[in-house]
Amino acid sequence: MKSWCCLVYLLLLFTLYRDVNGGKKYKLDLKKTRVFGPGLQPDKIVYPARYFFIQLYDTKGNRIEKSFGDALKVQIEGDTNQGSYCRVWTQVLDRHDGSYIVRYRSYQTCRNTVIHILYNNQHVADSPYKIEDPVYSEDCYCPSGDLETWSDLVGCRTSFPQIQRDLEPFPEVDFDPVIKEAQVRFNQAGARSFCNYVIKDNKVYRRCYGQHIGFNMFMDNMLHSMTRKMTLPDIEFIINLGDWPLVNPKVKPLLPIFSWCGSEDTADIVMPTYDITEATLENMGRVTLDLLSVQSNNAVPWEAKRPQGFWRGRDARQERLDLIALARQHPHLINASLTNFFFFNKSVEEKYGPKEKHISFFKFFDYKYQINIDGTVAAYRFPYLLGGSSVVFKQDSPYYEFFYHDLQPYVHYIPFKRDLSDLIEKLEWARSNDDKARLIGQTGRKYMQENLMPRDVYCYHAALFQEWSKRLKSEVRVRADMEHIPVPQNEKRFGDCRCHRLTRHDEL
Repeated sequence: MKSWCCLVYLLLLFTLYRDVNGGKKYKLDLKKTRVFGPGLQPDKIVYPARYFFIQLYDTKGNRIEKSFGDALKVQIEGDTNQGSYCRVWTQVLDRHDGSYIVRYRSYQTCRNTVIHILYNNQHVADSPYKIEDPVYSEDCYCPSGDLETWSDLVGCRTSFPQIQRDLEPFPEVDFDPVIKEAQVRFNQAGARSFCNYVIKDNKVYRRCYGQHIGFNMFMDNMLHSMTRKMTLPDIEFIINLGDWPLVNPKVKPLLPIFSWCGSEDTADIVMPTYDITEATLENMGRVTLDLLSVQSNNAVPWEAKRPQGFWRGRDARQERLDLIALARQHPHLINASLTNFFFFNKSVEEKYGPKEKHISFFKFFDYKYQINIDGTVAAYRFPYLLGGSSVVFKQDSPYYEFFYHDLQPYVHYIPFKRDLSDLIEKLEWARSNDDKARLIGQTGRKYMQENLMPRDVYCYHAALFQEWSKRLKSEVRVRADMEHIPVPQNEKRFGDCRCHRLTRHDEL
């Protein structure tokens, strides 16, 4: 009996060894391995796709920095209100550095939820994780408190310097003259479009101006997602629906306009772009590229990546055409092609074409150096490039997204001049300083992982709305001709979500 127990023990140890890269063996310690993140509190923290992290450790307490492949399995189970099996879609994303992202999306209220994390059928860390309270889907209207309470619950940053900078010119705001002046300056049907939003009693109202107002869906969807999770303060604001910032700081009075992109010569109040917002809301939904999935498509190690600058895109700016010319002069350093011609005339396509077929964004990271060049404004791919396993070369630009001012050149990315005149020099420097270039790429990726995850997109919106509400001195009221935009109801086939918080409130 004693020898049999020893044999079982030896077999168990063997299953915890893993050959990684060239046969080097790591002994995985299932109890020392860390499991952490908001997805372990699904009863308290709701995102469209919940997520948590697994970081592997060996028996000596050292962090494992190589992939263990697909041996990790996660199973999430629970019961619906009707007693049937709860529907949960789960994915395990390998970041190829000894860590994994687990994300999952529930479609109905789940009770008696249990999260199993298994390696070779053995539980990892404190698995199984048992959730006593109901776990609600993204579509369930179930606010967990006011905005500050929610921000504390999920662990939002306490300050955002960009928000303070943007709101500094507006210590007190009477919105009546603001909306009147905005209609005079910006109500140009074919050229500019914007919406006037009011949040009153946690309900969304708006009136839009201009011809092209379809992008209001991004703001609608974000506001609805937020009101399901928290009670927003009564606020009123204007959002610019175009890419270009609107506010000329030389024209007085200065108008507070929210925009998805800012620039050094305008005074718009910047918020997360519609692109990163949709990627957050549609995580495990209709988008394939998001800031979680982009971290898991890095199977080609740094040493095996091609030492070239890589770029694909459309002809949105002259410098993009210049990059094509540069690539033809230095094909050993740059692989760049246009995938669509739209902004310039036919002669441009004849000179800089033919256009290339689109390739998967994830294949970009087969190359060490990702070239980021502005489009019509800031290139909204930048956060995704940071999240990959390459290093980003970023064009000097007056345009910025909400997080750009956090970043430092040669720390998070490698800069190059706006006219591309030093791009070849910078690429050659990276080739000659491989370790330094790799470190810059790793630092940029770490910034993205710590500051641009789904939680952070929500937190930035929450902080902006909270600070903005403090500056509004006029009464927030639903204006004439505003349309109520109701929160979409949970799909009937998934049943009533039965929010216990609302039930308790009704009983008071």
